[in-house]
Amino acid sequence: MYSKEEAARLRQQFWISFGQYMKPVPSAGGSTVHWINYKTGVKNIFFKMDADNKKASISIQLTHSDIGIRHLIFNQFEEFKAMFTNTVNEEWEWIQDYTDEYGKTISQIIITLKGISIFNKSQWPDLISFFKPRIVALDEFWDNVKPVFEDLN
Repeated sequence: MYSKEEAARLRQQFWISFGQYMKPVPSAGGSTVHWINYKTGVKNIFFKMDADNKKASISIQLTHSDIGIRHLIFNQFEEFKAMFTNTVNEEWEWIQDYTDEYGKTISQIIITLKGISIFNKSQWPDLISFFKPRIVALDEFWDNVKPVFEDLN
């Protein structure tokens, strides 16, 4: 078991390593992008990568506090589900109402890899292999649909 400080240090090391690995990868639009802190450019829509001692996940999170507006945005994503699935080349879980670890209800589209730990450096290549193609695919998808979501704000 790791102390809080050691766990935080390992997490930070992984994300720095991942960021350095991804730095030369351009966005779908050809620009430089900060992959770890991916900015969608649309309020209340986030791309989130997360890893702990048991799993890793990547998701699109819709955090609008108004349930009606959040559902409208989620429904708009569902309109693009075939395009999304073709772009990421796999099925993700679509959850209209999900209560996060802070008790906040959000909508999310997520995929999880179980049985992997950010605290095991020998598994970092597996984590990178999980995150890289998915964040790149999300960027490609977003490059195509972002204008629709900008118009919803």
